[in-house]
Amino acid sequence: MQSSLMSFALKLTLDKEEAQDLVQDTTLKALDNEAKFVDGTNLGGWMTTIMRNIFINNYRKRSRESTYVDVSEDLYHLNLSQDSGVETPEGAYASGEISRILRSFPADYRNPFALRVAGYRYDEIADKLNMPLGTVKSRIFVTRQKLRELLKDYR
Repeated sequence: MQSSLMSFALKLTLDKEEAQDLVQDTTLKALDNEAKFVDGTNLGGWMTTIMRNIFINNYRKRSRESTYVDVSEDLYHLNLSQDSGVETPEGAYASGEISRILRSFPADYRNPFALRVAGYRYDEIADKLNMPLGTVKSRIFVTRQKLRELLKDYR
């Protein structure tokens, strides 16, 4: 099983050392959760699913850790992904328009929304901003709805 896991890990990571770490993490997680394995099911599929989930969780964690979240009053460094379309004049104009609209929102709505766009989970945002989880979800929803309404002409 280790050789097939290593092959799958290499496809995911494209790096031998990271793949070895991923196989080791997968094996440890599977051993810790062996009571959850149902006899008669596909062990390889179960292990592959564990590996894929570990890889995705690690990727998301690295993405969040390397993302700068701008919560300044003027949103000077608004987070945009690399493929955001800002390279085109139309994309730059749309990005500027979105930034202008977001700056007009109260910070209580703008900050949770900016953190969500940066990839944080709702519970992480609630902890970071010291707000109840329901309030965070509500404010992000309201901000999304307002943005959608104000930017409907850009579709």
